[in-house]
Amino acid sequence: MPRSPACPARSAAAVLGVLVCTVALPAMGDQAVGVLHAQTALRIEVDPPGLVLERGGSATLTIRVVDDAGRAVAEPVRVVGARRSLSIDGGGGGGGGEVQRSTVTALEVGEWEVVVTTVRPGPDGTPLQRAVPVVVEWPPVVRVEVERPGPIFEGSTVTHTAVALHADGTERPGAEFAWTTSDPTRAVADAFGHVRGVAPGEVRIEAAFEGVTGALDGAVREFTGATLEVVGGPGNEVVRAGDVQTFTAVVRDAAGDVLGDAPIEWSHSYVPAPGVIAPAAPGQMLDGKIVADVPGEFTVVARSGHLRAASTFEAVPREAARSMEIVGRGRQERVYSTDFWVFTGMDGRDYALVGAKQSDGHGFVFDVTDPDNVVKTDSIQVDARSINDVKVSPDGSYASLTREGASNRRNGVVILDLADPAHPVIAAEYTEGLTGGVHNAFPTNDYLFALANGDKYVILDVRDLYNPRYVSEYDHPNSRVHDVWVHDGIAYSAEWGTGLVVVDVGNGRWGGTIENPVFVTNYPVPTGATHAVFPYYSESAGKFYVFIGDEILTREGMAWEGVGPDFRQKYDPETGRGGYPRASWGYIQVIDFDDPASPRMVARYEVSEFGTHNIWVENDILYQAYYEGGMRLVDVSGELMGNLYTQGREISVYKAFDPVGFIPNSPGAWSVMPHGDLVWFADINSGLWAMRFSESP
Repeated sequence: MPRSPACPARSAAAVLGVLVCTVALPAMGDQAVGVLHAQTALRIEVDPPGLVLERGGSATLTIRVVDDAGRAVAEPVRVVGARRSLSIDGGGGGGGGEVQRSTVTALEVGEWEVVVTTVRPGPDGTPLQRAVPVVVEWPPVVRVEVERPGPIFEGSTVTHTAVALHADGTERPGAEFAWTTSDPTRAVADAFGHVRGVAPGEVRIEAAFEGVTGALDGAVREFTGATLEVVGGPGNEVVRAGDVQTFTAVVRDAAGDVLGDAPIEWSHSYVPAPGVIAPAAPGQMLDGKIVADVPGEFTVVARSGHLRAASTFEAVPREAARSMEIVGRGRQERVYSTDFWVFTGMDGRDYALVGAKQSDGHGFVFDVTDPDNVVKTDSIQVDARSINDVKVSPDGSYASLTREGASNRRNGVVILDLADPAHPVIAAEYTEGLTGGVHNAFPTNDYLFALANGDKYVILDVRDLYNPRYVSEYDHPNSRVHDVWVHDGIAYSAEWGTGLVVVDVGNGRWGGTIENPVFVTNYPVPTGATHAVFPYYSESAGKFYVFIGDEILTREGMAWEGVGPDFRQKYDPETGRGGYPRASWGYIQVIDFDDPASPRMVARYEVSEFGTHNIWVENDILYQAYYEGGMRLVDVSGELMGNLYTQGREISVYKAFDPVGFIPNSPGAWSVMPHGDLVWFADINSGLWAMRFSESP
C-alpha cells in the first residue's frame, strides 16, 4: 500500500514521534492525477465525528467525501494518527470508494487526533482535511492485589505494595492507593503502604483504588530479638565515592539464635567533608547497599523492632579524571557524518569506515594506521539518502552498511567485501523483506542481523558474502525496534516504548537457535525511548549488565529547551548562514541482568541538558556519544548503583567545536569506540576524531 509523502501532525503527536500513515486507495484509474474530478468536493464527513475509547479498544470511522449537494464522491483519503498512541487500519469502500472505513485502536491514554485528508488537492490547490478528536481512557479496574516481602513484627515496619489490574490482566500505572488496617491496635498503615506492627494478633491490610479493594490477611508477630549487629562494608573504613558498599544485619534472640525473618529497616546519615557543600542526596541506599555520591562521613543504620545498630565509613574523592589530547582527524566538513567503525584490516593496517547523510549516498574509508596522518583511501556510493549504521564483522572480513531513502524504496542492507580494506567492494545488496528502511544492523562472523523498517530484525547467513541467504527473523508484537546487539547467542534489542527485548538466537538456554529465535524477556524502562543497547560482563563486579540508552530529540517544557522550531534555519554551506545545535535529552540506564528472569535497573548515567546516542563499553569504561554533550568516558568499574555522573566517575569529556565543520562550532557526537590505545569518535558536523587520554588521573 503506498505511503503518503507527508503526514499532518499536531504538537502532541509530534512529541511522540513520526506518524504512521494509513492510506485507503480505492480503484481510480486515471483519476489518480490532477485535482478532484468535475464534481466539486466541499468537505469530508466522518461518522462518528469523535471517539471516546478505552485503551486497547477499537472503533470504526466511516468516511465520505461529499460535494456541494451532499452527494458522496469516490475520492481516496489518507487516515493518520500518532504512531505510538493510535493504530489505524485503513479500509476503503472498494470499487467506487464512496464510503471508506478505517478502524482506530487506542494504544495510549490521552487526547489525540485522527486526521483525514484527501490524496488529491481540491479546486483551491490544497487537500481537504478533517480532524477527528479521540479521547483514550483507562479501562475500569476490576481487582487490586496486595503483597508484602515478609512478616510483620511488633515495633517494625514492613512496606506493602499493591497493583490495580484491568479485566485483561494489564496493570494501571501510577495508581495511588488508600491504605487501611482492620485493627489499628494491632497495626497502622500510612499513605505509602508502610505498615507498622503495634501489638501481636491477627490483622488485615487493605488497599483501595477507584472503589476496588484488595486485602491481605496475616498477623503481627511478637518480636523476640535481643541483639542486632551490622556487618560488612569497607574493610579499611575508607572508600572512593561511587564504590558500592554492602552491609548485612544479624538479629539474635536471647538464646543467641539468629532470627532469619526479622525485618530490617535501613537508613543513613551524612557529615560533609571539609569544604564540601553537600547536595540534598549525598548518597543512595537500597536495602543494605549504599553508594556515596560525594566525599564525607556516612553512617549506615539498621533497625529491627526496638533494636538499633550502626556502622560508619568515609568516602573520599574518586579522582577518575584524565587529561585528553587530540591525536588525529578525518575531517568531513561537506557532509553530515553518522556511524563509524575502526578495525584492523586483513592486511594488518587500521581503517575506519564512516557513514554519512547528505552525501549523495557515499560512505567513506580512511586509513588510520598513523593517526597523525589520517588518509581517506576510498568511498563507496550506494543508492540512499543516508548511510546511518556502519559495522565490521569481528574477523574483519566484511562490513554492513544500512541505508535509508533509496530511490526505488528497496533500501535493504549493503554487504562490503573487505579483502582489500582500503578499497572495499560491494559483495551483495540484500533487500528482500528489508524495503522500508534499514537503520541498524549487527554482524557476527557468520550471520548478519538487519533491522527491517523499524519493525523486526531479519537474520541472514553471510558465510558466502556474495550470496547472503535468509535464515529467520524476530518481530516483537506491537513494538518498534531501533537497535540490536548480539552477545553469547542472545540478541538484545532496543525497542522504543517497549524497552529492552531479549531473544535466544543460539545460546540454547531457552531453546532458541539461529533458525528459530525464542523470546526470553522484556524489560520496559521509564523514559519510553529505548534507542540503543550494549550488553557487558563486568569482571570487576562479577556481574552482567545491559546498558540502555535513550534518544529524545526534544527538551520541550524544560528550562533549557533549546532553539525552538520557529527559529531553526537549515544550514546553507554556500553562505555559512543558518544551522542550530541539537536539542536532545535522555540518559543511560544500567540494568543488572545476572538473572534474566528478574532484571532490575541499578544505576544510570545522566547528564542534564544533553541526550545520549550510541554506546560502547570495554575494560570498565563507558564510551558514550552524548550528542551536543560531546564524547564522554565514564569509569564503570565495580558494582554500579545510583547516578554515575554525580559520583566523580567521569574520566574525560570532549566537545568537537570545529570552526569549519558542516555546521561550524556545533558539537554532535554520534558514536565513540576504543581501538588500540586511542579513543575514536564520529562527530556529526566535523567527522572523525582520534583522541588519547593519560594512563593515570
